[in-house]
Amino acid sequence: MMNQYLNNFKNPYRREITKNIAFFALIVFLLSKLTIAEIEPKVPHSKPDPANWKSTEVNIAWIGHATVLINFYGKIILTDPALFAQVGIPVFNYKVGPRRAVFPALDIDEIPKPDVIVISHAHMDHMDFETLQALTKKYPNQIDCITASHTKDAIEDLEWKSIIELDWNEKLTLNEISFTGVEVVHNGWRYPGEKDRASGDKEGRSFNGYIIERNGKKIFFAGDTAFSEKFRELRKENIDIAIIPVGGYVPKYYYHCNPEEALMMVDDFIEAEYFIPIHANTFEEKAELEKPLKWLKEIKSDFKCKVVIDEIGQTFSLK
Repeated sequence: MMNQYLNNFKNPYRREITKNIAFFALIVFLLSKLTIAEIEPKVPHSKPDPANWKSTEVNIAWIGHATVLINFYGKIILTDPALFAQVGIPVFNYKVGPRRAVFPALDIDEIPKPDVIVISHAHMDHMDFETLQALTKKYPNQIDCITASHTKDAIEDLEWKSIIELDWNEKLTLNEISFTGVEVVHNGWRYPGEKDRASGDKEGRSFNGYIIERNGKKIFFAGDTAFSEKFRELRKENIDIAIIPVGGYVPKYYYHCNPEEALMMVDDFIEAEYFIPIHANTFEEKAELEKPLKWLKEIKSDFKCKVVIDEIGQTFSLK
């Protein structure tokens, strides 16, 4: 029997394709068990220490993939949480999808209670149901969630304090923090065949970056994006810290920027002083697993922005 996540479909996007997806996922799962050897994830060299963070500063820790833990002057924000061994489509008691190659820098019991969880889009590696379920069970009705347009149906049955969809250029103040939805270059479908805004359907699943502002400081969290000229518009925002993906460009360069493109956007378009990479060195992306961060380290001195994190587990603090 499919697990509860696939059983409780309220979403018309998925209802008509559920059986086909389950069959396809089962085939992929069986093939993957025959062809892919499981690897033991590595332990990050650094470990954040949220207990020592202060409400008078900004602390940003890269937990892994697109999961970033932010102390924004005493308010805790968690982006795109994915904290378990694997992400993907649940099939029976298994998942079909990539496994971790590097453990998260903090496990779920070490993550302080988030005031807000921010989700960029509904892809399995960014909207991980297992992680979100665990967090809302640990802190029932205590966490606010912000997600992209036409995506909350996948997780709205969890025990949120609130769950709000934010569209591009739409603004919201929540927990004394300002959030603005930003258009990125990506796609939004969670399962093949769903409506997707990338195809021009405004009723399809969307995909966001976010400008996050508090006490005069601004953070741009890009979620997932390819190189985008649209980020020129962010220059006027006076962003202090840009968090942008640097992996996934092999072979999907049309949905993911590489390290050089990310740094170019930060320097030439956004003009942020500080840069933090994400979306690299986490899952079994065999074609590029460790390459993005090596590439980033090799070229970072050629750019004006300060690369303040270059490994999972590191923390940047701004006082």
